[in-house]
Order: sequence, then structure tokens, then C-alpha cells
Amino acid sequence: MSYQALYRVWRPQRFDDVIGQDVITTTLKNAIVTNQLSHAYLFAGPRGTGKTSAAKILAKAINCPNQKDGEPCNECEICESITNGTLNDVIEIDAASNNGVEEIRDVRDKAKYAPTQATYKVYIIDEVHMLSTGAFNALLKTLEEPPAHVIFILATTEPQKIPATIISRVQRFDFKRITANDILGRMEFILNDKKIDYDDKALKVIAKAAEGGMRDALSILDQVLSFGFDKVTYENALQVTGSVTKSLLSKYLTNVVNHDVKDALSDVRQMLESGKDAARFVEDLIKYCQDILLYQQSPEMVEESELGVIDEEFKQLTSIVDAQRVYRMIVDLNDIQNQMRYTMHPDVYLDVLTVKLSTDNQQIDSPAPAQSQPDFQPASASNVDNQMVQQLNDQVARLQKQVEELTKNGVSANNGGNAASEPARRPAAKKPSGSSNNARVNLTKIYPVLDNATRQDLTNIQNIWDELLSGLDVTKRALMNVSKPVAASHDGVVVSFEYPFLFQKASTDEELQDALGNGLDRILSYVPDFVFIPAEQWPEIRKGYIVAQKNSGKDVREESENSSVENSDQNDDNNNEKQDNEPKIVKQATQLFGEDIIDVKDD
Repeated sequence: MSYQALYRVWRPQRFDDVIGQDVITTTLKNAIVTNQLSHAYLFAGPRGTGKTSAAKILAKAINCPNQKDGEPCNECEICESITNGTLNDVIEIDAASNNGVEEIRDVRDKAKYAPTQATYKVYIIDEVHMLSTGAFNALLKTLEEPPAHVIFILATTEPQKIPATIISRVQRFDFKRITANDILGRMEFILNDKKIDYDDKALKVIAKAAEGGMRDALSILDQVLSFGFDKVTYENALQVTGSVTKSLLSKYLTNVVNHDVKDALSDVRQMLESGKDAARFVEDLIKYCQDILLYQQSPEMVEESELGVIDEEFKQLTSIVDAQRVYRMIVDLNDIQNQMRYTMHPDVYLDVLTVKLSTDNQQIDSPAPAQSQPDFQPASASNVDNQMVQQLNDQVARLQKQVEELTKNGVSANNGGNAASEPARRPAAKKPSGSSNNARVNLTKIYPVLDNATRQDLTNIQNIWDELLSGLDVTKRALMNVSKPVAASHDGVVVSFEYPFLFQKASTDEELQDALGNGLDRILSYVPDFVFIPAEQWPEIRKGYIVAQKNSGKDVREESENSSVENSDQNDDNNNEKQDNEPKIVKQATQLFGEDIIDVKDD
């Protein structure tokens, strides 16, 4: 093929061509000039920072008969042979595919022989951390007693995986990520040399998307040139990288800060429908929040020439959001970013993130009524802490008062209001740690649903669940996207929420329950009651219900007069009742929850 990728055409051929690694290149050149060469080097650093290129340049420089000031001439036969990869005395080995003991033993045996054309025989082992333990041990012997005519250059992106015994026998050079300005300058040089028009803003987008790797930057530039017919425009760069415009980021964060959930979700829909990558969107949000923090602390730290984000929208956003809010946003964004790596539905996580960010501590962010501060005046960290402490103190005082009243009335606090004469027979009534105090699981509504629940009813609800949610408005649909029905009867549906804070919000939203009921009436022609629970509590509720049923159903009937779970025939003797009752319970539990999660154990 005649065409070569930009990163191959513009691969550095001299130390001065290596971008962003001045300390390393200067050290290597001085070592060559003074003839203070080591027998082994370790080049470590992120991908695309020049490790393999520097290794080849070093191999040329130490073997070039015309080298000057530590630089190869790139014109002699040896330099050209190394550049083309045809010199037998410079051997490149990919440790990812040659990581066994036999391959390294072969290297050790051949290293004993003198070079045929060059002064030094050079072994370049790329991704050396992929070698097996046995291979490292085989290499160690050669590094301990190296032949005078052999130089090893080890390259890796993960130096922590290399044994300390190897690292202690080599000279280590750590390649750093290349700055956006250095990448920008290199791309401008290449485009000017090729006489191609470009947009400065487009190059900034590419430089940031490369994340410190020159090879990645040139690969993206190659894609942009192919996409735009040898034109580098801002729009094409955004399309290829999947990045989001600063205008959309500002608009989205402004809606989030103002607690405008509907408009913020609309921004997410607009971003996804335009083909942007959800993971890239979260990454851009994190960096944008970082810019906000830097600008609030020291505006000169945000260089307009590199970032290109200082506009009126950006300045207005920094004036209406306080640093504490931005801290929390960055933490939430980082958590969602980690979770999105393992999901096939990143749009769901974006919706959840948007709802969470938009409803984050609204009372704390809003100014107190008695104060005459402007609407958008940021609250100091001390004020936020004082308010939170006061709220917690009030809550503790209320709980203590309730416990005292329950104790005086002879009621067990752990039973939540049942008579003291009734021992704690209802394990499901225990409240798991981490539940919120604002909305609690209502067993008086859940148990009647379970009494009449069937697998067929649950299957019917699951089959139309997506259609049911599609009839909700944007905000309510985002809230319900992380929920699922776990039990159903003709009179009720139990819905679990993956996140407790969304369970709290749904439990207090009467409009949501009305909308779900109307939607189900339209689809299935009946209107059951909806009962919401956190997903983390469902196993305990299910277990408690089965135990209550096993204890003759007494607890269940106390919670609901309409219980359809009956005991065995009262006319049978006690032995027959005990034998008949348990199979009936097992059968009912299997019908309700499924055979795969029912485990029958003797007391």
C-alpha cells in the first residue's frame, strides 16, 4: 500500500525530533558523546510518548560512524538499515507474543556472538512487563554478566510489573505525558509542511483528546483529514473525537446548578442523538469542572491559548456555583465513569447522574430566607458544615424523643410499634443500614401483594414495562429507568430501585404513581397499587415473608385482612397439618419467587 499513516511518516529519527522528553534525550546524547553507555536501559511511560522511537534512535546513534553531538546522521548504510528494520544486529522483540522461557533463552544464547555489521548488537524488547517469571529469570543472568558488545533496551507501559531484580540492573528513564501545547505545536508543524488548512480550535480538541500521546494525536488527525477531505475543521474534530462543545457543557451544567432536571435531561438526549460518546461526555464534564475550580481559585491558571474555554458562559457559570458543589459533582462524575465501563446501557447512567446532580442538596445550596444575600451567592464550606450539623442534631433529638415515648408505652423500639408481648417474629421489619429516614418500606402494603402474587402476573408486568415507562415524561422516565418489578398480583406491583435516593424520590412522588397507574390501565385494563422498595432490601423482605408464611401465616394476616395465604385444613390433626403446611408454603414461594432462589432447610 502506498499511503502511510501520519504517525509512521513523522516518526522521530533524531533525538531533537522527540517531543516533550528533553531531559531524557539530552542525557542520552551526552552519554553517547562521552562514551558512558550502559549495558541496559529501561524506557517506561504511557503509550505514544516516544519510548520505542527513542530506543531506535539510540541504536542508530551508538552504531553510526558519522554521529555528531550524539545524533545519528540518518544517511549512512547502518542508519538507513536500522530505520528500515533490516539490520541484523538490531533486533526488536515483542514480549507480548514472545514471552516464554525458550524465546529469552534463545536471545541469551545468540547474544554471545559478536555483531556482524554494527559496533553494538542492540536488543529492543517492547512491552517487557509481559514476560513470564521464568523468562525474567532467564534474562536476569544475561543482565548480570552482559557481553561487552550487547546493549539491551527494555520498553514498557507498566514498570510496576517488572521484578525489582531487573530494574536494579538497568538505567531507568521515565517518559512523561506530552503536554497539549507540545502536541499542538507538532501538529501545526506537520500541517504547515503538508500545506493543509486547519482550524486552531480543531487542533486544541485533538490535542486534549490524545491525553498526552503524540501517536494518538497523529492518528486522530489522520481520521479528521480523511473525514474532511484534507481539511481540519472544528466540527469535524468534534465528530471524530466524540467530544462535546463547550457551549453544550456550559448549558448542561447551568441547568444542573439551577436544579432544572428537565432541561438537563434534554441536553443529555441532544448529546446522545448527535452521536456523541457517553463516556467522552463524562470525561469532558470532569475536565470542565476542573477548569471551573481552577478559574475560581486563580484565573491565570486557566490558559485561554491551551484550553479555549474562557467565554461569557464559562465566566457566568463560575459565578453561580460554589466550590463545594463542584467537589461533589466531580466525585459523582468519577463514580459514574467507573460504573459505565461495565455496562451496555451508559445512557441510563447518564440519566441517573443528571437527576442526582440536579437534586443534590437543594436546601443547602439555596440561601436561607432570613438572609439578604444574592440568589447565587456561594455558601462557604463552614456554613454548609454548620447547617448539616444542625440538621443532624435536630434529627437525633426527634429520634430520641420517639424512643422515650415508645419505651414509656411498653413498646419495643426495634419492632417499630408492635406490642411488647409480641416477640420479634417479623425479620422483614428490620430496617437495613443505609436506608433513608424520609421514606420507609411499608410492609402493610407489600405483604398483601405477595399473598396474591403469581409468576404470570409478574411476567405480564415485565413484558410491558418498557412500554409503560415510555409513556412517562422525561423526568419521571429517567427516575424509573433504574427500577424493575420484582413481584406482582392483580391488585399490586412491587417495584425495586437500584439506588436508595431514587427510591426516596419515587416514594414521595404521587404524580408518578398516578401516571404509572393510568399507563397500566391503558395497556392491561386494570389499575394495581404500586409499592416501591430499595433493591438492597428486597432479599430480606422476601425472606421475612417466607418465614412468616412458615409460621402459619399469623404475621401476614396481622398486616393484611385480605390475605389469601391460608393454613392447611383446620380439621386435620396437628401432625397432618405440619406435614401438609410446609409443602404448600414451598409451593407458593416457588410460584412467587421462582425455583432458582428457593432453598428449603429443616429447622
